[in-house]
Amino acid sequence: MQSNKIKKTPRPADIPVIILCGGRGSRLQEETQIIPKPLVRIGEKPILWHIMQIYSAAGFNRFILPVGYKGEKIKEYFYHYAPLNSDFTVQLGAPQTKRLVVFNQPVQEKWKITAIDTGLAAMTGARIKKIEKYVKSKIFMVTYGDGLANINIKNLLTFHLRHGKIGTVTGVPPLSRFGELDIKNNQVIRFGEKPPVSNTYINGGFFVFNSSFFKYLKTNDECILEREPLEKLAAHGELMAYKHNDFWHCMDTIRDLEYLKEQWECEHPAWKVW
Repeated sequence: MQSNKIKKTPRPADIPVIILCGGRGSRLQEETQIIPKPLVRIGEKPILWHIMQIYSAAGFNRFILPVGYKGEKIKEYFYHYAPLNSDFTVQLGAPQTKRLVVFNQPVQEKWKITAIDTGLAAMTGARIKKIEKYVKSKIFMVTYGDGLANINIKNLLTFHLRHGKIGTVTGVPPLSRFGELDIKNNQVIRFGEKPPVSNTYINGGFFVFNSSFFKYLKTNDECILEREPLEKLAAHGELMAYKHNDFWHCMDTIRDLEYLKEQWECEHPAWKVW
């Protein structure tokens, strides 16, 4: 059987990061009726920006964004990113070819972003398959456009390269749905908001795949990454779990959004690794 082990250690700069940006975010309708979920802001920046900073801090600056629902908003955000995040001078009234723009405070991000329309109805697996031709490396990364973690991306990559399998998924302890009460003599002496559930892990995103994983995916819109593709990969013994036992949180509901906003206002936000 042919080994899937990557013989030469790739540089982070050569590894693209696919961030799934096409979903409707139906549980956040208060926000997503106007903008797509990845553009919902935590502080002054969209959650998508926060995710990209996590990767960029580890040297990963190539991003592929399979967009769908209100995808034009994501394209517009990055197309106008430089002027909207810098001071500039523009000569109005001049012909388009002679218009002068000078950025007085150029943006710090050195990101190369490819935004691809993968359709309104495509599921997660289909969206990844549809951007296959833009992935030129033997390894690529995938994550969701709504999850934050203080994960060490370099350690994640090292783990993937060492085990030699096709795929790695980051396993995180799930949060309980309800607050935990510590009661003594009918008095609540401690209240824990959504404590982690121990001794079990769930899919936290932050995947690493060898390019051979594309053969497990299909372009038809019904292809769900978390169903047949990952189930088959696991059945073939080609999926490993990188355990992350520190901060992870998904922005699934308004309550999650408010929690992340509160965290961002702290002196040291949990996921800020840059």
